[in-house]
Amino acid sequence: MTKYIRKSSSVDVMLLAEGTYPYIGGGVSSWIAQILEGMKDIRFGICFLGSVESDYGGLKYELPDNLVHLEVHYLFEENTPEVKRIKGDEKAFETIENLYASFKDKSIEIPKEIKNIDFYLQDMTFEDFLYSKKSWEFINKIYFKNAPDVSFIDYFWTLRDIHKPVWTLAKIVKHFPDMKILHAPSTGYAGFLGALASYDRDTGLVLTEHGIYTRERKIDMLSAEWIDFKKPALLKQPEEFNYIKKMWIEFFRIIGEFAYEKADIILSLYPEAQNIQIALGADARKTRVLPNGVDVDAIQAVMKEKQKDQKPVISLIGRVVSIKDIKTFIRAMRITVNQIPDVEAWIVGPTDEDKEYFTECEHMIESLGLTNNMRFLGFRNIKEILPHSTLLTLTSISEGMPLVILEGFAAGIPCVATDVGSCKNLIEGGLNDEDRELGLAGAITSIANPGELAKHYIRFLTDEEARKKAGDIALRRVEKYYSQEIFLKEYHEIYMNLINKKESL
Repeated sequence: MTKYIRKSSSVDVMLLAEGTYPYIGGGVSSWIAQILEGMKDIRFGICFLGSVESDYGGLKYELPDNLVHLEVHYLFEENTPEVKRIKGDEKAFETIENLYASFKDKSIEIPKEIKNIDFYLQDMTFEDFLYSKKSWEFINKIYFKNAPDVSFIDYFWTLRDIHKPVWTLAKIVKHFPDMKILHAPSTGYAGFLGALASYDRDTGLVLTEHGIYTRERKIDMLSAEWIDFKKPALLKQPEEFNYIKKMWIEFFRIIGEFAYEKADIILSLYPEAQNIQIALGADARKTRVLPNGVDVDAIQAVMKEKQKDQKPVISLIGRVVSIKDIKTFIRAMRITVNQIPDVEAWIVGPTDEDKEYFTECEHMIESLGLTNNMRFLGFRNIKEILPHSTLLTLTSISEGMPLVILEGFAAGIPCVATDVGSCKNLIEGGLNDEDRELGLAGAITSIANPGELAKHYIRFLTDEEARKKAGDIALRRVEKYYSQEIFLKEYHEIYMNLINKKESL
């Protein structure tokens, strides 16, 4: 089912938002909001891709006037058509066999039919995939070839669940408005949709990766408890040999490569991420690093509200989900409170994405006797939080370039973060020698190390001179390298170059 919040027959840039703006706050959603607000001369459309409607609440952002089109789709809503006998198109399944061969042998090109939405809408329809005799024969064939030790029931339903969204995405492309270019802020389903639409409409595709989607989904899948796998008795390491989880991971790797192949430009936020993209199959000539930026003047203005002699507050701004490792933050706070009894910890971000994890965190706070020190504030405007924050922290096990660190830097607040994504580059300076010479704007710790985190929390909260020095370095770093002006100018140029290229054809 397609829901239109706003509808237009044409847009300049179609943004493909998977699980982000405008229904989820913070992170990539804030980045999208920044682009929309910063480029008033461009008419944007957004295609939101969610899981099921019940996973999301209302809009988290006020929609700007230049967002002229917003359509919403849920990829995992139950929409199974009526069961019927179908023979299936032999040629279409030969194409699928060739596609699988290309996964195994990189010298074999992906069949050109896969790049055409008519293949999914005419040659091999959703009903063909679900019910045809050819489909059953194909699934049996690859099952006995690839995973005969795995439960066939698990294999069959996993294969169906993984591929079902592909037909929804093809239908989305068919009904898209006219557009000049596409921009996918990730690979995954958004990147696959962008590539399909780019082939279909012959438009340019910009691909930006904030984290590395393929790697993040791998972390999600390896820790997923919802994937019920009947491990063969002789296998001793269930996660490593969990074929069902491997099927999901491999699917995301393949559709990531599909997006890399079609994208005109592939952006990352820091050099290490660019290297990972290349290792995962991106053409190095298409890749480029373009960091995020923040409005330093706007954040400095709200810091005038900061009051003297306020309680020490450590703020973690992020979603309450396992990849943010909130539980390690809670453990670190137990150690910190032992030394500084009046310290407060604010966890600022949506709590409804993983309700079970949120409940576990609440129970942990209670069991560790931290109910008077730790608070969940939900999604809030960061400008309300920064004037009350003494120190920022991130305890994530995976990140891209966290915008919240840059926003904290613009407020002159140092950060203690785990060594993931670009956190080390931001805190220690990683762009060049001049950046490094500015000094440390906080501290970096290893992942899942509450003792190391607490040591730095205590140091910055008890040593005002060290905290002020790190805060001054943070402000100088963001002013010099991560301003919103630079960020918006670079993206605007990328958009206009691709738009002009299309209009000149």
